Amino acid sequence: MSATIALVDDDRNILTSLSIALQAEDFSTRVYSDPVTALKSIADNPPDLAILDIKMPRLDGLELLQKLREKTDVPVIFLTSKDAEIDEALGLSMGADDYIGKPFSHRLLVERIRAVLRRAAFRQQDSGDEGGADDKRLERGRLTLDLGRHHTSWDGKDITLTVTEFLILETLAHRPGFVKSREQLMDAAYQDDVYVDDRTIDSHIKRLRKKFRAVDPEFGAIETLYGAGYRFAEGGSGD
Repeated sequence: MSATIALVDDDRNILTSLSIALQAEDFSTRVYSDPVTALKSIADNPPDLAILDIKMPRLDGLELLQKLREKTDVPVIFLTSKDAEIDEALGLSMGADDYIGKPFSHRLLVERIRAVLRRAAFRQQDSGDEGGADDKRLERGRLTLDLGRHHTSWDGKDITLTVTEFLILETLAHRPGFVKSREQLMDAAYQDDVYVDDRTIDSHIKRLRKKFRAVDPEFGAIETLYGAGYRFAEGGSGD
């Protein structure tokens, strides 16, 4: 069954163009020119992925993402102007899985969509398998990752992560104390040849820390080694 993509943009010409291009790649599409209408529809009936424009009236893409994250963890890709670096970083820090700058080729967008969907499928592929549950749990000190169900907890408190955030955290927690470079984290979270820059990984790390500090203000298990990368420390002290 083809994946369903929700497209949200106040420019109807862009909606039509994207919808035709994605349908040609065997995706199903749902289009929304009004972000308020899109919010209710996506929250009530989540698609496999949502593509949001940032600059929209009534409710911009960043506000829409914030409200969506209160209701669903549907993967999100932002469309943004190439010079809007602040919007890109803010969008990623709020829980977007990826972004693509305008103008862009339909081929590049399709590659990004497929990469995000593959990451989502990778995390969900074993969710219905009850056997071997212990092998699908990763416990590191106060952190517990249920790899089959894409579930995260810290001191028993649930934390909702995007697919990309979960993959980055899993990579760090797999070998506590070992430094992972940005390039290694990119390879883990962005499979194939999808290009992202250093700022993308940094933004996801900031978002991870913010989510954990919401349940534990002293959280410091994700450490920065300037010039080298990041590592997970089971003790969770310091930054």
